[in-house]
Amino acid sequence: MRVFLAGASGVIGLRLVPLLVAAGNEVSAMTRTAAKRPLLRELGAHPVVCDVYDAEALRAAVVSFDPDLVMHQLTDLPDTPDRIPEFAARNDRIRTEGTRNLLAAARAAGAHRFMAQSIAWLRPTGGEAVAEHERMVLDAGGLVIRYGRLYGPGTFYPDTPPAQPRIHVDQAARETVRLMDAEPGVAEAVEGP
Repeated sequence: MRVFLAGASGVIGLRLVPLLVAAGNEVSAMTRTAAKRPLLRELGAHPVVCDVYDAEALRAAVVSFDPDLVMHQLTDLPDTPDRIPEFAARNDRIRTEGTRNLLAAARAAGAHRFMAQSIAWLRPTGGEAVAEHERMVLDAGGLVIRYGRLYGPGTFYPDTPPAQPRIHVDQAARETVRLMDAEPGVAEAVEGP
């Protein structure tokens, strides 16, 4: 399968690329940071540097790859959890404008499948962007994966698991690959109680 992975250099994306490649998929790995191209190439993907807010460039990148599946793993989060409030508007923009642009690019490319990450808990504020993001994906016949709070290396919780719902970041990546053939709708990727 040909997979266009937006957010390939993120915490889940970096784990997904080798899993997707090992499963025999051809992967176009999108990042907004040119310096991450060599790493994505080493992991077996075709790196693409593109900003999700540049709708024309995004469309061209997705169409030229001709994917079967477009996977949305984009976020705009800080390196430390104490800064989440100041990044909230940026992350909401990824969920709204970014999702719209990626869905439009997937349609233009004729991709048959669309998957997007979401969250399995309710935000204290700003839940409107999450709801709009999920609605757009579902209206397009896509699959929303609601991840629990990620923990493990590279996450906000590297050593101590957070409260439920949660999932280890490596397991989240494995679950994502397993869900590639799932029916459109909503799937949860969380650990048991």
